[in-house]
Amino acid sequence: MNIQFSDLIENAPHAPGVYKMYDAENNLLYVGKAKNLSNRLHQYLDISKLELHKQVMRTLVARVDWETVPTESDALLHEQELIKTQKPKYNIMLTDGKMYPMLALTSGDFPRLLKFRGKISQRRDVYGPYPSVSALNETIKTIQRVCQIRTCTDTQMHNRTRPCLLHQIGRCCAPCTNPDKQKYAENVRTARKILTGDSRPIIADLTQQMRELSANMDFENAAIVRDKIAALTHTSNRGKRQNNAYSAISDWNKNVSDLEKWLNIKIELAGVFDNSHLFGKQPVGAMITFGHNGFEKSGYRHFKLIDKSRAGNDIAMMSEFVRRAVEHGPKLDLIIVDGGMAQWHIAKRAAGDTPVFGVTKGAVRDGDEHFILPDGTIHRDLPKDSPLFLMLRAVRDEAHRFVITYHRNVRAKQMTASVLDEIDGIGPTRKRALMQHFGSVRAIMDADIDALKHVPGLGKNAAEKIYAHFHQ
Repeated sequence: MNIQFSDLIENAPHAPGVYKMYDAENNLLYVGKAKNLSNRLHQYLDISKLELHKQVMRTLVARVDWETVPTESDALLHEQELIKTQKPKYNIMLTDGKMYPMLALTSGDFPRLLKFRGKISQRRDVYGPYPSVSALNETIKTIQRVCQIRTCTDTQMHNRTRPCLLHQIGRCCAPCTNPDKQKYAENVRTARKILTGDSRPIIADLTQQMRELSANMDFENAAIVRDKIAALTHTSNRGKRQNNAYSAISDWNKNVSDLEKWLNIKIELAGVFDNSHLFGKQPVGAMITFGHNGFEKSGYRHFKLIDKSRAGNDIAMMSEFVRRAVEHGPKLDLIIVDGGMAQWHIAKRAAGDTPVFGVTKGAVRDGDEHFILPDGTIHRDLPKDSPLFLMLRAVRDEAHRFVITYHRNVRAKQMTASVLDEIDGIGPTRKRALMQHFGSVRAIMDADIDALKHVPGLGKNAAEKIYAHFHQ
């Protein structure tokens, strides 16, 4: 019987998932992900519109299977896992910009550690994907503390005349000025072990080093090794917690349905709010959104405080941000605020008819959270290991991550502008070049004249102006 491809995909669901295509001998040909499996698979019906290698593959397909998952993000992670473990013949590495962030170690005598999205070069050892940028950044910090691998570009490394700030704080061994190939190669081998999850023997070796240093009364270096052990242990434990939480909240649809039943409301889109400021400076807020399919990035919003008299007052700031979101943002069925009863009350007044739900930190963060229900009742009995509890903690933490990242960016821009704008002739292009070369305003202020002259595109006169501004 001649089975048509349309028959193979007839019952494909309209849901996120991963699809697998097999030939007549049951060999796995291709694995793909989809936000909507039915829509994606129907794109294979017209062979003429496919890429050449997929046209060939399509003629061999005799069976199509699929697995549904809660969200498109879950589909991406599952697809990558299947590609790595089953190595389908016609798969190519993901090259679209929507993939999760990854880490890579470049080739050469002094490999560079970098994060990226997109096409994977064969000139790199690639690790990932990471489920979030915060998880990736945590890993980078650990590699820097333990292995002191560089993160600067080749151009920056070759043009430096003295170590950068990362070396001064113990996060880079400065191959730019101290090119010890053998030592660096050892550091890279250790980094590869950490990136592949093999941290236990490294922690054991470091623990032995610390004991020997302590026995020899070298307490300063013993403390350095102790900090490396702490960083490795923290990252390892954090990864375990994230994996447990990720597994527990993977069924977003069920968790949101449970939240609907608990609160007796229908939720298509919920908004979670958080604020950030530094002693009242650069006051900002943010809202993240989620629904039955997980986080809804299209609803994410940043807020800069309009009423400056509210700066530093978390409750007053929350009032403005919630009001603005309700008036101008997407329609929300539930508002979730991070804070106690005062934040809940002010959000409730600003939210109009939208129910407000509070997530409080309690006395012990990540262990004593309780909740304020839309009617003002305080609830403390939700099991700490339940999927719903973990989901509520996760959305609270996502809002915190989103606002903190925004606040740091605002602070960095204002700090750069306020310091460098005072120097005549230093415009946006040169400010950008300085920040890319030195990494921070503090490093620019500490740079000598020779280091400033090596900044690409800066020029001798501008370098002398900058040096004079900070040293006269």
